[in-house]
Amino acid sequence: MIKTENLTKVYNGKKAVDGLNLEIAEGDIFGFLGPNGAGKSTTILMLVGMIEPTEGKCFINDIEVARNPLKVKEVIGYLPENVGFYGNMTAEQNLDYFVRFYATMDATERKKRIEELLELVQLDGVSQKVGGYSRGMTQRLGLAQALLNNPEVIFLDEPTTNLDPEGVLQLRQTLKKLSDEGKTIFFSSHILAEVAQVCKTIGIISNGTLIERGTLEEIKTKLDVRKTVKIIVETTNEDMPKIEHENIINVEYKGRRAVIEAKSDIREYISRYLLEDNIGIKELRIEEPTLEDVFMESVYKGGK
Repeated sequence: MIKTENLTKVYNGKKAVDGLNLEIAEGDIFGFLGPNGAGKSTTILMLVGMIEPTEGKCFINDIEVARNPLKVKEVIGYLPENVGFYGNMTAEQNLDYFVRFYATMDATERKKRIEELLELVQLDGVSQKVGGYSRGMTQRLGLAQALLNNPEVIFLDEPTTNLDPEGVLQLRQTLKKLSDEGKTIFFSSHILAEVAQVCKTIGIISNGTLIERGTLEEIKTKLDVRKTVKIIVETTNEDMPKIEHENIINVEYKGRRAVIEAKSDIREYISRYLLEDNIGIKELRIEEPTLEDVFMESVYKGGK
């Protein structure tokens, strides 16, 4: 549904995006990660036809964006990082203004679509003008605007900015619903926890270059992110005794709990060690690498 071929953008002799090759399947929620200045927003602007690439091509559902920017805009929705509206108009009036750019909708269809979307983003019944909205309310209205034309592909640039926890949860539910309907979502964010919660696949960009691509588990495996094993163990009642094993690198003790860094998985040994002393085990597990671990390994080690 989204494809780039050697996509490149040069500003003042510097490559903001450098030879980007991506393929994103229909129905995927793709998380696009990278530090500030990595090229995320520049990539999105090329994909939505706001700027032209210096080299290479990008396609949305087999439509070449640079050659057919208006045709592409019929099938995409876009929520920029800083969305703006007419402050002297209500949410309904703003959406009615924008939806008129889609000539296929008559007045009845426009009204019905606007009502559905305002209910979706929980702004139905809000009569105040948008100039009085909080930043979170404005962001939710931006999502409604991005969905006006019932797009096949949705681009979201930092969509959780300014949302409260309830709004973030609502956004997650909405994105999963849209994905289940077959829509493809390109989700750019620096909030790693949000990407881990929502996205099916991720791409990590650094200095304009895509350095990793795949599911979170695939990238963890490829990078071998954690060279050691982190084991969490907690007893039922007694304080944690000192645990010794040749593969243990470090242990942090805190009452009944211990965090063990080891060269290998020694949970079986720990279990026997505690049970031999009649110490009950409440928890014994390996702590898996997080998206933050993957990101740091990619950008600051694998990306150099």
